[in-house]
Amino acid sequence: MTRVELYQNKPRQSPWKGLFFFIIACMILAMGFFVFRYYYQTTIKIEAPTEKLGQKVVIHLPNGQKVFTYENLIFEKDGKTYYKGERNTIDLTGGTVDYQDWE
Repeated sequence: MTRVELYQNKPRQSPWKGLFFFIIACMILAMGFFVFRYYYQTTIKIEAPTEKLGQKVVIHLPNGQKVFTYENLIFEKDGKTYYKGERNTIDLTGGTVDYQDWE
């Protein structure tokens, strides 16, 4: 057998073999990414500071509506009563404050 015949008759490798390993490697990397992301997000704990809001109160407004809130969220300014929430301020002037335990 000559050298030409020896090196020409090499068995060819299947092109699917390399593609198969590439797909498996991509799947392992994707699974690793999602496992790391899940683990990282479960370790984050955000705890809000505890606030002492006071007693529970019900404010009866002159138009018949009721406002359920806490004592420390109500303040008076210039003879008017206001409710100071997280994002808004409501005028409660003329309402009567009743200390009740509501749920």
